[in-house]
Amino acid sequence: MDQLRTLLAVYEEGTALGAARRLGREQSSIQKQLDTMNRKLGDHCGEPLLRKRGRGERVHFTRTGEELARLARGTLDGWREGLDTARRRRGRSLRVGSTRYTLGYLLNAVEQVNDRFTREGVELTMAHVRSGAVLEKLRSHELDLVCGSILVSASAGAAETTAAVGHDVALGGYEVMEWRRGGFCLATNQPDGDLTQDGRPDGVGVGVRALPRLPLVVSTDGLIPGVLRGWFGPEYRRRMRIAAEIDSAHYGFELLSSRVLYGSMLVTQGIGEAITEGRLPEAQGLRTLPLVEDMGSEQRVLVGAFRRREPENRDPDHPVSLLWEELARRHARIRAEKRVSADREPVPAVAPVC
Repeated sequence: MDQLRTLLAVYEEGTALGAARRLGREQSSIQKQLDTMNRKLGDHCGEPLLRKRGRGERVHFTRTGEELARLARGTLDGWREGLDTARRRRGRSLRVGSTRYTLGYLLNAVEQVNDRFTREGVELTMAHVRSGAVLEKLRSHELDLVCGSILVSASAGAAETTAAVGHDVALGGYEVMEWRRGGFCLATNQPDGDLTQDGRPDGVGVGVRALPRLPLVVSTDGLIPGVLRGWFGPEYRRRMRIAAEIDSAHYGFELLSSRVLYGSMLVTQGIGEAITEGRLPEAQGLRTLPLVEDMGSEQRVLVGAFRRREPENRDPDHPVSLLWEELARRHARIRAEKRVSADREPVPAVAPVC
């Protein structure tokens, strides 16, 4: 395994010196291993793996050497993946992620279990996830638990606390803890006269049909492009008046708040509520309008926690189960507090805003 690692390092760095620096070893040690492999594997294959050039020049890998270097990469990657899988299965590591607007929710739950993770030697790593990649991060086994938002059809049934959403095929292999579900609205700095109601009899909100004529601030990836594709097809950009393309909602809010341009930005209902209630400082000065789905299929945003359906999830002492149950307890407390508050007076929602 060490020889394979050396071969791959030389192949990727180009020289024995570069490989030595990368691996933190002496160049003479790297060169000795390289000479041994070149002699033994070269004799076995009928062609040397590489040929030396002048001092300081990149070594030349033969076709056999290139094939074996690629094989070494696959072998090493396979072992790393296998070791990582074994560690996660045995509860020695836990990889979790969240979208920006669910990070606080996740952190509050992690704080409750992190001392136990430390005592038991659980290696916890966290990652930022874009909404459009929530399920992909689980599917690829990059993460074990993700908090965020996904798109579902309006006809999909509500999720049980620890069950998959049965009406949505895409979620069949996952457990879903649903926190909220909602539609969409527009965050805008446009004057009222620029946002005619497109003939809506109730005079409230903007219809989906009106979106192509509005100057829009649109994300390049994430959840919102998927929404637009659902309404206008894969070539939606050709049909829209795109005033600006952004990488994050935060950037879009600051852009509109600055009044550098006048336009509107499609956001989820939860984020729209946070703007209205003043909980997003970066969106100060913007107002929101409800979006009425008057064409195409109705789409909803499901906000919650997601994990793969795996045998270790049935172990209550497994790290992913401990964190999952803490998230469930926290959500139950928030729901109870909101029910009590609703009987008294309206209060800002404390659940994730996505």
